[in-house]
Amino acid sequence: MGLVSMADKIKKSDDEWRKELSDMQFKVTRKKGTEPAFTGEFWNNKDSGLYLCVCCGNELFSSDTKYDSGSGWPSYYQPLSQEAVETEVDNSLFMRRTEVHCSRCDAHLGHVFEDGPRPTGLRYCINSASLRFEKKE
Repeated sequence: MGLVSMADKIKKSDDEWRKELSDMQFKVTRKKGTEPAFTGEFWNNKDSGLYLCVCCGNELFSSDTKYDSGSGWPSYYQPLSQEAVETEVDNSLFMRRTEVHCSRCDAHLGHVFEDGPRPTGLRYCINSASLRFEKKE
């Protein structure tokens, strides 16, 4: 997977996204919402495979880097590639966090924290509603 150029970026209106996504998927990915802890489809998924962006299919995370953080959301210590996701400072909710979004369509995925396991020390805390899972056969 190479770098996503501006020409490769996927841009759609809210109405277009609403037609393609469930209410929760839209709330999370397009409006930066958060699903309740321990309720998402993948927080406890132990199958091998790839996690893709629910909006555009961009390959984001591998089950090889998924771990149980105890947070109630799927957690990974690194993305599939550094080009797969982008981050930006999020000062909402009276705290400073680092938002993670899809590099191809700008879907909000979750946040990254510096309390994860080795080798990276990072915890990508991702909403299940922003993901689609492809099981490894």
